[in-house]
Amino acid sequence: MAEQKSVRVSTAELVAILAMLMATTAFSIDAMLPVLPDIASDVSAENPNKVQLVVATFLIGMGVGTLFTGPLSDAYGRRSIALGGAVIYCLAAICAALAPNVETLLVARLVQGLGAAGPRVIALALTRDLFSGREMARVISLVMMVFALVPVIAPTLGAGIAWMFGWRMIFVSFVVFSVISVSWLWLRQPETLPVEKRRPFRLTEILSGIREIVSYKQVVLTTTAQSLLYAMLFVALMTSQPIFEQVFGRGPSFPLWFGLCAAISASASLINAAIVIRLGMRTVVLRSLAVQILTSMVFLGVLVLSESYGNGVFAVFFVWMISVFFMAGLGIGNLNAIAMEPVGHMAGLAASIISASATVIGALAAVPVSLMFDGTPMPALLGSMSAAIICFALVQSLETQETIDAPID
Repeated sequence: MAEQKSVRVSTAELVAILAMLMATTAFSIDAMLPVLPDIASDVSAENPNKVQLVVATFLIGMGVGTLFTGPLSDAYGRRSIALGGAVIYCLAAICAALAPNVETLLVARLVQGLGAAGPRVIALALTRDLFSGREMARVISLVMMVFALVPVIAPTLGAGIAWMFGWRMIFVSFVVFSVISVSWLWLRQPETLPVEKRRPFRLTEILSGIREIVSYKQVVLTTTAQSLLYAMLFVALMTSQPIFEQVFGRGPSFPLWFGLCAAISASASLINAAIVIRLGMRTVVLRSLAVQILTSMVFLGVLVLSESYGNGVFAVFFVWMISVFFMAGLGIGNLNAIAMEPVGHMAGLAASIISASATVIGALAAVPVSLMFDGTPMPALLGSMSAAIICFALVQSLETQETIDAPID
């Protein structure tokens, strides 16, 4: 295990700090979902679908920020970048709370995503600094167990804040959450990257890393497949509230349904841990994609044959939504691991580039699908099913290549 003399806190407290830092992202997304209609009626009544970009712009900003946050923290230390990201995040949240129109709100959310990348990436980097091997895996597992609670409670918390104070106060809650988490880190956990181990930030290294990464077929294919999985997940996130409210008339209970979906889907990581050693990463991804495609086809058949959207159709839709979240839990981590195989010599930079690319491309792909919402689940279903089919073909092609990690000619 790596040297730990700089740790002043117990493992339990450290896990809580890291979980809060990582939860900044999930809280910033999931707490907004129940109040999208309120935001639309206030700043975008003429085009309510446009408000779904409140989620997409945040994701795009976070993806872009992820590309630079890791290298910057290697140069300037973990705590300073976490603090800098939090400052950007909080200032953007205040601007969003005061936004007079949807355009200003979307720009603020984009910048807020850039800032959120700081605490998110630093939590993982700090863990790598302090631990290694099985102990690092154990700490990350504990962090993710705590982190998994956020999507369960965030929609209800967001709805409650909006009910009492209005939707703009949710952005104030983001500021409070970020101040608490980063202050906790700053006051209790010393810097984990000594000055003598820091590396200068060079944009040329990032560009060189991108050129090398795109030279590997395995990395290109699996990153594209990750992007498609992210697109499926983001479409489900951006369209879930309109579908619950406008299609099935369950707007008031949406936070509870979403929380139930998140709670069920959280078991995906545990299932993956139990089966991936025996089946292999590619097989797990392929089989889970096959199940998701089959579920989508069943849902499509139900929609085509149903004259109205009653309780039976809602039950099928809910199962389909769980399958999308489950697919993300089973697929994204495994695909990321496959993508990292040929680039272990530049693991930190490669992880930033792959994660940033998949997140940004996935969010951009999800935007047109979410804007096509027409009062039915059909656009979201067809978009997600198409992404799943293409993703299946890409992952399947990995098994038939003779030299899977050979550079592209």
